[in-house]
Amino acid sequence: MTFQTFNHRVLAIVLLMIASVSIHAQQPTQADMLNNVAKLKRIEAMQPDSIQPKYQLALQSLSFSVTYPHAPQTENMIAEAEQTITKMEQMKNADQSDICTLRGFLYMVRIVQDPDQNGQRFYIDVMQNFEKALKLNPDNQLTKQLQQKFFEGMKQQTNSTK
Repeated sequence: MTFQTFNHRVLAIVLLMIASVSIHAQQPTQADMLNNVAKLKRIEAMQPDSIQPKYQLALQSLSFSVTYPHAPQTENMIAEAEQTITKMEQMKNADQSDICTLRGFLYMVRIVQDPDQNGQRFYIDVMQNFEKALKLNPDNQLTKQLQQKFFEGMKQQTNSTK
């Protein structure tokens, strides 16, 4: 029992360190983001029944994908994020608001990759997932931030096509 508690504390510290590096970096490089994803994959593999590493892995993979939508690794990152989200959906203790947020973010990444092709195709999916996430948890700050970025991006895109 003590070992398990220790593992959870170590995991929390590592996740905080990775998150703080990602948040405080001015312009994260592709290599930095890929290293963070690789670290999270190792943590997730060590704790396959834990939700938090899966959440962070999907979030970091999607963050990479939205930052570098045309990088060679992006399609693989998106596919892995989608698989991770699916795994989370099957876990009984998963936060449904977080899952909806990640799903909405995934569709948002698809729009960023090709706004002309994917904008109309995935716009509703993004909106519905973010709205559902906020209905489930009105205090979900990540959802609020992503929704705001999405609105800004859509406004910018519609103004540039006029």
